[in-house]
Amino acid sequence: MDGVTVRSARSEDLPALVRLLANDPLGATRERPTQEPSERYLRAFAAIDADPAHEVLVAEVDRVVCGCLQLSFLPHLTYEGGWRAQVEGVRVDPSVRGRGIGRLLFNEVLARARARGCHLVQLTTDARRPEALAFYEALGFRHTHHGLKLHLGEEPAHER
Repeated sequence: MDGVTVRSARSEDLPALVRLLANDPLGATRERPTQEPSERYLRAFAAIDADPAHEVLVAEVDRVVCGCLQLSFLPHLTYEGGWRAQVEGVRVDPSVRGRGIGRLLFNEVLARARARGCHLVQLTTDARRPEALAFYEALGFRHTHHGLKLHLGEEPAHER
């Protein structure tokens, strides 16, 4: 795709990354984009950047960050000690959606997962994002499991 590149994120990309993460109805409720990222964002990015099992990928159009995702490689005892690639925080700026940028990011994910010997790429998407679900299905992802999450800090229903 002309004018589009995918690369590993750098610390100077952090404001653009937070802006992308906040640029949807769900992300807007939990992210705080500012000109200077907060210390929490800086620490999280530094931890990801320092760990070879984790990375953030960005897509650029004409050198402007317009897409991102986090890729993590996880060892498992299942599948005879197999490795999985976990994808989180996928975003593409609405102004460039439909141009194949998300597909390009996922092509890079699949290449990196294969290079690391992963047997599986997994992700979750919020049920309130039907367009994201349709996108992942178009890439070949299938509903094979039910995902559950428990946000820490919230009182479990059985303790109320």
